[in-house]
Amino acid sequence: MTPPTTHIAVFTYEIAVVNGTDYDKLQVALSALCAWAEDWQLSISISKCCVLHIGKGNVSHQFFINGSPLPVINSSRDLGITITSTLLFADHITNIVAKAHQRANTIHRCFRNTTLLVRTFVTYVRPLLECNSVIWSPHHKGDTLSIEQVQRRFTKRLLGLRDLSYEKRLSVLNLQSLELRRLHFDLIWCYKILFGLVCVNFDEFFQT
Repeated sequence: MTPPTTHIAVFTYEIAVVNGTDYDKLQVALSALCAWAEDWQLSISISKCCVLHIGKGNVSHQFFINGSPLPVINSSRDLGITITSTLLFADHITNIVAKAHQRANTIHRCFRNTTLLVRTFVTYVRPLLECNSVIWSPHHKGDTLSIEQVQRRFTKRLLGLRDLSYEKRLSVLNLQSLELRRLHFDLIWCYKILFGLVCVNFDEFFQT
């Protein structure tokens, strides 16, 4: 069983902390960072620093920079992904789905040609729903349906396709379901791990 960990983001750099000794080491590292910044006459934006405790059994240890306590948060956005202390991505999915619906509605108001609408959707909406999906790809049915609803709703509004089933609309438009595309991304990433094409430890994901 993986022990609870703490991740502290300083200038988007993360350090894993799993025990009391690590807490002390991290605080020493933060103090060293402050000393280095002072020597080079640089300022640390403490307002952009925070602590995210991951795991139910984690002790909310307090860390300081220049004597100022760092705020403890329940979620943080890093590289476009909303990460929570429970490592669940429901909040992230809710955010990207809302943005995708908003952008899809804007596209429908701007264009009428079906080919142009689909091309614009693929270019400006679909990437919102697929960016870094190998990290947050949902396993709850509700989240999966929520993401798919963006494309389902968009294709249903296209001229002449309203009365067709979702699967038929995808066939006519030469599109794949978003769930299938995420599966392809996962398989590609597994291939890269298996053959050492990425800096990810094979033994952490697969057993031989």
